[in-house]
Amino acid sequence: MIETAALGGIWRHEFALFKRYYLSQTFAALVEPTFMLLAFGYGFGSLVAVVGHYRYLDFVATGVVGVAALFTSVFPGMFNTYIRRSFQHTYDAILATPVDVPELVAGEVLWIAAKSGIYSCTPLVVAMGFGLRPSPGMLLVPFITFTTALGFGLFGMYTSAIVPSINSFDYVITGVVTPLFLIAGTFFPLASLPAWARTAAEFNPLFHCVELVRHAVFGLQPRTDLVHLSALLLFAALMWLIAVRTLRKRLID
Repeated sequence: MIETAALGGIWRHEFALFKRYYLSQTFAALVEPTFMLLAFGYGFGSLVAVVGHYRYLDFVATGVVGVAALFTSVFPGMFNTYIRRSFQHTYDAILATPVDVPELVAGEVLWIAAKSGIYSCTPLVVAMGFGLRPSPGMLLVPFITFTTALGFGLFGMYTSAIVPSINSFDYVITGVVTPLFLIAGTFFPLASLPAWARTAAEFNPLFHCVELVRHAVFGLQPRTDLVHLSALLLFAALMWLIAVRTLRKRLID
């Protein structure tokens, strides 16, 4: 059982920290995807005007939403968790209270996902300033990115428990995170890739996030979207089991 009082205590701790660094974190979370959108949307957009049925700027804007959800969840999951466990021993102090490991993991990842769900909408706001038409489906985007961030936040927490040092995150970033957003249909359609890459994309949670965001913005496809949503929920559930089990081994003697 996960008690709401334990989750509330963890969130109060996170909010107290957030009040100290929210300016720098918000700046990075908002400006980085905006620069990416402008660079790719207007850089490549001057060469490629249309992709499929979309303006290239609109195509990239919906893709960058997924990238923002990835970056604003997996990096806090990795680095914050590792630092608090290994250097600051924050988790030792929390577990000395009536909080267990599942409650700790749940509180941390829900906070990460809540922030990511909000920050990830920035590219859409910027794109609307450059001609993207608002649609009612955009109201679903924060929920899509929240679900995506749950899985990637838990993935980051899991990797923080298995790497031997903080420098080992370079392997994860280069070998896992970078390929994820390169074969997710973010900056170019997957139809142009080899068959093996298109098959690999089906197992990429970020691909399912990007597809859901595009459909929410340009028109929902209920049957297909149900498959994408199921893939994200399955990924989050799997990472929950792995993250809780691995962190319990590292935190409990």
